[in-house]
Amino acid sequence: MATTTTSRPGRLLIVLGVIVVLLFGIMGLTKTWKPKLGLDLRGGTTITLTAKSLAGGGSVTADQLNEAKNIISQRVNGAGVAEADITTSGRDHINVAVPGANQDSLVKQVGQTALLYFRIVYDAQAAAPVATPSPTPTGTPTTKPSTTPKPSTTVKPSTTVKPSATPNGRAWSSVLGQADPTPTPTPKPSTPAASTPAATPGAPAASTDPLQYVPDAATQTAFAAYKCGDEGQTDDPNKPLFACDREGTYKYLLGPAILKGTDLSDASAGIPQGGFQWQVNLKFTGEGGDKFLKATQNISARGQGQNLFAIVLDSEVISTPSVENPIPGGQAQITGTFTEAEARDLANVLKYGALPVSFDISSVETVSPQLGGDQLSAGIWAGIAGLGLVVLFSFLYYRGLGIVVVASLGVAAVLTYASVVLLGEAIGFTLTLAGIAGLIVAIGITADSFVIYFERLRDEVREGRSLRSSVETGWARAKHTIIAADSISLLAAVVLYILAIGSVRGFAFTLGLTTLIDLLVVFIFTKPLVTLLARTDFFGHGHKLSGLDPEHLGVERLPGQMKPSARPAKRPSTPKPLGGEV
Repeated sequence: MATTTTSRPGRLLIVLGVIVVLLFGIMGLTKTWKPKLGLDLRGGTTITLTAKSLAGGGSVTADQLNEAKNIISQRVNGAGVAEADITTSGRDHINVAVPGANQDSLVKQVGQTALLYFRIVYDAQAAAPVATPSPTPTGTPTTKPSTTPKPSTTVKPSTTVKPSATPNGRAWSSVLGQADPTPTPTPKPSTPAASTPAATPGAPAASTDPLQYVPDAATQTAFAAYKCGDEGQTDDPNKPLFACDREGTYKYLLGPAILKGTDLSDASAGIPQGGFQWQVNLKFTGEGGDKFLKATQNISARGQGQNLFAIVLDSEVISTPSVENPIPGGQAQITGTFTEAEARDLANVLKYGALPVSFDISSVETVSPQLGGDQLSAGIWAGIAGLGLVVLFSFLYYRGLGIVVVASLGVAAVLTYASVVLLGEAIGFTLTLAGIAGLIVAIGITADSFVIYFERLRDEVREGRSLRSSVETGWARAKHTIIAADSISLLAAVVLYILAIGSVRGFAFTLGLTTLIDLLVVFIFTKPLVTLLARTDFFGHGHKLSGLDPEHLGVERLPGQMKPSARPAKRPSTPKPLGGEV
């Protein structure tokens, strides 16, 4: 039975050669020879964020999730982290993969909702007081911090705010005052309408103007009893707030928000010309600049020790700078004992703003480079072991046809490697431990295609067809089974990829990729190779080691071969007369 494939198997092999040359040619042009490895193989931190339901029970939209992903990406890139991978997964997950194992500060940063407010500080106390507090209606705390707080990443009592230079080079006067961590406010008399305990969730604002707010006795009593970590408060900009620094060292009584994060247009970290300390440069919007001027006029008039305002992020006090003079122009700097990392962290949070939805940190997985290398080695050895078992079975059961199995697996490996490398360069695909598992499973899928074809070919020979004819008729029947089996595997991989999250998607992706490569290899390499081998004497005449010998197939003889007893006997040669022909 002659077909195009039978008469011209070399054409398909040439097509395969062109594909291989093309793939490796692209790898050469891009100078990319190694696949990108996932963090579980090279070491790093993977953070999975799960979006919370919106207020009122609404679900998170795809646009909100993508917006949050973009903001997180800006934060991570702004922190100077290279090769970070931020992706959405499902309807409410964001995966952040960052190289390097020590990323504690980054874990905090990516999960922050960044509800950013500027609030006036009315009182500050040590979170672990040395004596039982007994606050008075005057607002003067009876418990002082046991020690003066030292500058850190979050609390900087020495931090000051000074105006920045105008475009024409004129500089406003600098504020050099020292922040007192335990100011003693002198509140104005309050009215019942303005007397609302800050700890009461959902309470009305103390005043429509946050600059006129004064904490009353009930608020101060509630603040004295407040402990860092207590729940029940909502970070409402229209209400007072009890908050602590990130370390939980100090707690603060804060007024309603005087500025929001949306009033900032830009923030950056740097060292001023001629200076040596890092600072954070702020630039406000037009409306925000007016609010900031009005706020600094009010705060600076309060006097030394009471002129603090807090920068509050997600109900945590990030910094408490002081103000001694009004700051016009909509630009300012926060200076103090910042390290480079602290200044950049604060600038990133101020610059990139709030996430559209709140997130829970569902999981944080950190893998050291050493462990990643060990897992990569284990995955490679597992693949080699699986491949070796398949090859051993092929030669034991199919004998010479095992050559086809080994050659086909080799071609599939070459195509898979090139595909993984190029996909890493094109779409950022990274090979994970789960992905390696998908590649190992694919060895069995590819071997299954050979088994289907070889068994169909042997059945055709047993039915009395010649080997060459069996190669074609067996393929015509086997290819439908191969396509059906690979289609099921591909469908399973697609469904798993859509529904799964995290590293399981890597398994599904490599499983689907290798299934497609299996179909390509069996059609343009395995089948043409068997066609060519059938034309050789070794396979065509059923050599004992070919795997197609009569004894191995369970038949008396191959079709077209005669029984030994039926072969004509050799005619004895007639001796010629010695004297020549008569």
